[in-house]
Amino acid sequence: MVNAAADPSRPLVVLIGPPGSGKTTTGRALAERLGVSFADTDEAVEAGTGRSISEIFVEDGEPAFRALEADAVRAALATEAGVVALGGGAPMQEPVAEALSGHTVVFLDVSITDAAPRIGLDGTRPLLAVNPRATWTRLMRERRPTYEGLSGHRVDTAGKPADIVAEEIARVLRETP
Repeated sequence: MVNAAADPSRPLVVLIGPPGSGKTTTGRALAERLGVSFADTDEAVEAGTGRSISEIFVEDGEPAFRALEADAVRAALATEAGVVALGGGAPMQEPVAEALSGHTVVFLDVSITDAAPRIGLDGTRPLLAVNPRATWTRLMRERRPTYEGLSGHRVDTAGKPADIVAEEIARVLRETP
């Protein structure tokens, strides 16, 4: 069981990290393990628009996607009581970073070696469409300080299946006052 002092009006935990860190897969496994709901803000954007993130990027541009993403994050933080997974770029937005204040945030860390097979690096992700490995590495270098600054906990997902990572996060939640 998780910390009984958890506030049922806010997410139990918010997962952040780069593409390929396992936020969605681990988030689902963690929610199942804890018997709570799971919400993925990228999935919420896609469901709300009826379009893929790639389509939004191409048709409307990144700023339009980021606005939708920020709205989805704020909604999830206000309504979800379980596990919430954010898109990799969401925490880079100041309104999202501010909204995360006071939440239990876990940074799922991963190297390019482990991320590559998970996301394919085949150009289907808008920000990784050109030179995916170099772009992922640059994004991670830029984003790491924000991920580390916003999170109270870091879990390395390299070489680990989602259920093992979920157990590590559950342990962190049990040990967090």
